[in-house]
Amino acid sequence: MSITKKMEGFIEKSSWIRKMFEEGARLKGLYGAENVFDFSLGNPNVPPPEAFGKTLEAVAADNPEMIHGYMPNPGYPDVRAKVAAQVSLEQGMTVTADEILMTCGAAGGLNVILKSILEPGDEVVTPAPYFVEYNFYADNHGGSVKVVKTKPDFTLDLAAIEAGICDRTRAVLINSPNNPTGQIYSRESLEALGRMLDQKSAALGRTLYLISDEPYRKITYEGLEVPGVFPCYRNTLVTTSYSKDLSLAGERIGYVAICPAADARDRLMAGMALANRILGFVNAPALMQRVVGQLQGVTVDIGEYARKRSLLCDGLREAGYEFTLPAGAFYLFPKSPIADDVAFVRLLQEEKVLAVPGSGFGGPGHFRLSFCVSDATITGAMPGFKRAMEKSRSL
Repeated sequence: MSITKKMEGFIEKSSWIRKMFEEGARLKGLYGAENVFDFSLGNPNVPPPEAFGKTLEAVAADNPEMIHGYMPNPGYPDVRAKVAAQVSLEQGMTVTADEILMTCGAAGGLNVILKSILEPGDEVVTPAPYFVEYNFYADNHGGSVKVVKTKPDFTLDLAAIEAGICDRTRAVLINSPNNPTGQIYSRESLEALGRMLDQKSAALGRTLYLISDEPYRKITYEGLEVPGVFPCYRNTLVTTSYSKDLSLAGERIGYVAICPAADARDRLMAGMALANRILGFVNAPALMQRVVGQLQGVTVDIGEYARKRSLLCDGLREAGYEFTLPAGAFYLFPKSPIADDVAFVRLLQEEKVLAVPGSGFGGPGHFRLSFCVSDATITGAMPGFKRAMEKSRSL
């Protein structure tokens, strides 16, 4: 055997998203890319804002002494200060550079956090549907994920979260706006979650952390805003990236922010700064740090995603599909017309439409569609969606 049994098992359990991406490549090779309608991968297709290109050129042309030398592990101090100013606006409290760690995207941020807080055997509670690579991230650092249910509209089920907390729990991990549902968790539910975590921390005699994974924070619709989590619970860490709001997915740039009121804040930062180095990230990409530092508050044209959401939802509603309208992100999570969501996704494949089974996100009975795709993909897929629905009615 060339790799470990553990990795062999991980490959078998690996993300449905990647499996469908690979299936898409196969079908495109057979039938031509224009005849395959791929909704499987959340790869932002709205171009970065114009300011990004101009800033990138200016930053690349600026070449002060030692600009390509080593930096502090948490990142450039001036960039962290600029990020902290933006986080202060989003969270409704003053955050300083000392609470910011620049990372290799949100995935890097989550691994840095979990490396710093998990003891072997610890559990991380997360509500489903959820991004299943959380399982691998927790395992990287000796922990595991305990999945709990949400309500039918995918909002937080606080009773389920409370029931999932035990003496092995170290953190609750939430993702809002959520991948795959697009749901935004309300301020009231986050405040109630914070009160419950305070009570549970006291009862268990250990700090329970709230980790908020927020790469879709700025992609919201109809004037909705994502509530800040820092005022809701002091032992909170936020991680995010610029992959979605600036369409920089391939640049792997993001950050972790610690609530200023967190217990042992300085030790947390010291642990994460060291984890950043010993996990092999070392630092977030230097050039991208300097660029995003100047683009705080700038986003892609969210109106483009809003328009694509309407185009997809209107077509699917007309075809008879049921779904909760996503409040944010660029995903739709419709109900499968048949109980077996994997079987229904195969029906869609027969129509050259690629979706991801909800089972791959801990949400069986649904399927995920990424609408960060061309208009032609959405409109071209509609006949296939209708035929798959008709086939499902005969099963």
